[in-house]
Amino acid sequence: MGPTEHGAGSGRDPSVAPAHSQGGPGLARTRDGRELYYQRLAGPAGAATAPTVVFEGGLAAGRSYWAPVQAALADVAATVVYDRSGLGRSPAAPAGASRRLHALADDLGDLLDHLGAQGPYVLVGHSWGGPLVRLAAAARPARVAGLVLVDPADEACELLFQPSTRRAERVGQLATVCLARLGLLGRAYRSLTAALPPDAAADMRAEGYTVAMTRTRGRELEDAAGDLRALLENPPGLAGLPVTVVSAGRTSAGMPESVRERATLSHAYRARQSPHGRHVILPEADHMALTTSAAELAEEIRRLVMSTGG
Repeated sequence: MGPTEHGAGSGRDPSVAPAHSQGGPGLARTRDGRELYYQRLAGPAGAATAPTVVFEGGLAAGRSYWAPVQAALADVAATVVYDRSGLGRSPAAPAGASRRLHALADDLGDLLDHLGAQGPYVLVGHSWGGPLVRLAAAARPARVAGLVLVDPADEACELLFQPSTRRAERVGQLATVCLARLGLLGRAYRSLTAALPPDAAADMRAEGYTVAMTRTRGRELEDAAGDLRALLENPPGLAGLPVTVVSAGRTSAGMPESVRERATLSHAYRARQSPHGRHVILPEADHMALTTSAAELAEEIRRLVMSTGG
């Protein structure tokens, strides 16, 4: 199935259809027949040799919050954002279907299959998206030009295996469900939404804070410790791909100083595992570096894109 561009099949003249800041829409079909909604923002003319940058969100995070980083990269490469099943405009997976890390990585692989000749790809993963893009890259490293891991969850951080982390996950999920049911979840993230372009902000308000999203969040959290333990036992092989790991320099909700320090140490370790690894700390970023330091994060992605063919 090819991309569905703005105006196609809508009876409107594409030349007058308003452009979305995150690009034209499309649908990618997974191996089991689900559809993943994505948007592709074309790069500049003459950048045909640059890898396509594909963004992967954190836990239960859809495409919209990448908009500021996409905009900052519009002069260097094409970019693609998408919604995992059950998020944004992608229908939920069937009740019995796994939403654990390997299944999510398979879906990302299916999206890359659909994009096909638009590769090679630089995969950018935030938080829970970090281990996800590592798995997807390990499945077929030849089509990946490099990885950027943005404040990723990493199995090298021992805190992620402690009972206190499981308790925090349960409390966080209960609070998220409660706020969504009361229609208040968006208020908790209003500073994030305010940092987005108006069209992406409208999408986020409509799609990002729903009760349906909280169900997907619960499914993605089904056994986070087990998913990370599987990475310890069977590390994804990245075939020498360049890896940039970006750490936030500031604390934030859920990441006090003690947690921040250990997370950053795990990021430094992850970068050292690549022969072309780079570890960067963005001093003004918190865990949501996508919006708190979008320009600086984009520069790190740009650096990797340019070094791999841009």
